Amino acid sequence: MDLGISGKRALVCASSKGLGRGCAEALAAAGVDLVMNARGAEALEATAETVRETQGVMVTTVAADITSNEGRAEVLDAAGAIDILVTNAGGPPPGLWSDWERDDFIAALDANMLTPIALMKACLPGMMERGWGRVVNITSQSVKAPIPVLGLSNSARAGLTGYVAGTARQVAGSGVTINNLLPGIHDTDRAIALDTGVVNTQGITMDEARAQRAATIPAGRYGTSEEFGAACAFLCSQHAGFIVGQNLLLDGGAVNATL
Repeated sequence: MDLGISGKRALVCASSKGLGRGCAEALAAAGVDLVMNARGAEALEATAETVRETQGVMVTTVAADITSNEGRAEVLDAAGAIDILVTNAGGPPPGLWSDWERDDFIAALDANMLTPIALMKACLPGMMERGWGRVVNITSQSVKAPIPVLGLSNSARAGLTGYVAGTARQVAGSGVTINNLLPGIHDTDRAIALDTGVVNTQGITMDEARAQRAATIPAGRYGTSEEFGAACAFLCSQHAGFIVGQNLLLDGGAVNATL
């Protein structure tokens, strides 16, 4: 399927690896020029060079912490006028409700709620003026079904979801859509970190931890960054202009819900 976005320009955050990389690669395959961001310069440049060689699109890289004011300013300055924004940032650490203090919540809100909001506020006016734009926020399945050990993530991402629900309806008339992708367990560094926690607390092997988690997923496996990226690219396509303010689960059926 021709997504109809060849020649567009996208900013993809935290895109040197994992789900962000999957989104960047899928957009590049559709002919989209990229501004790629991550904190680690070496991994970012390696990924960008691979994308350039395989897809032949223009790729600009900005190694910076997108969750800081300085890093965000640097990224936005390099990005310029973009048509597509994919927000993404690593999730806060797991723990128990009794572990978290105010500073922990502020850090989670800064990374997983306030940073995407700041990026949208910066990019939406230009998209609206040009009459076309796509925003995809990578959040979490915990928005639909809270995960007890991820209370910081549950809180911050739920706040972002509420913001998007209202904002998406306000900008849709200008040809701009905002939607959220809610990943379940995908085979990324985040999954490794969570599985390592299970290994340490339960005293089992990594293979046993992965098998235990995979057994909770009806699809019987972890997701891949490639299929996640394909879903992102479709939401960014010309065919998705009537999808507004939605939360799309990519979790292999793990969230057991009718709606």
